[in-house]
Amino acid sequence: MKRENTPITIENIVDTHKKRRGEIRQRLREFSAIGKSGTDVNFLEEMVFCFFTGGCSARMGLNSLEAIKPILLTADQPELANALVGHHRYPNARANYVATSRDFLREQYGLKLRKKLQSFDCRLERRDWLVREKGIKGLGYKEASHYLRNIGYKGYAILDKHVLNCLTELKIIDDPKPPNTRLRYLNTEDKLRKLTELTGIDFDELDLVLWSMKTGIILK
Repeated sequence: MKRENTPITIENIVDTHKKRRGEIRQRLREFSAIGKSGTDVNFLEEMVFCFFTGGCSARMGLNSLEAIKPILLTADQPELANALVGHHRYPNARANYVATSRDFLREQYGLKLRKKLQSFDCRLERRDWLVREKGIKGLGYKEASHYLRNIGYKGYAILDKHVLNCLTELKIIDDPKPPNTRLRYLNTEDKLRKLTELTGIDFDELDLVLWSMKTGIILK
């Protein structure tokens, strides 16, 4: 689908949601299914996908994940980097994220990511752990939110450039620059939450609505 040029207004957001809510809800059900019945490897794959999307496109992330899936559990950093050449902009750095994080999660948790994530009673602490754990490389607040959404957790905003540009056009925030601290991320996330009150659209659906209005697609 072509990139859309629809002006970002409350009315157009509501209209877009009406047109695409079936597709959006289906995608959210797919994420939920991973959270409920996905394997430990599925949970790791979704994390790796988010390593690949940081500062890059979702499409590049998908292509890069497919390139290393056959060797994800066994390859060392050079092998992973070699597999990423031609698929990712930063093959060496992202291969390091994958190898370092995979080995840490295997040693500390036996790759039982579902069990670890379910151990948190507080949703903010769950995301904070992903960002602050030094053994996990490559997850800032946006990427950690993306990961949690993609494995079925709700209530996390993925404040990428498309969503931030929408909030700026709506004059909900003054600057589309990505929030670079925890407090700024939480403040912007709260402002996006207020948009759900103005539109009547579910918070998790709203993210995909805004993203689709800027990209023309509903991906992941």
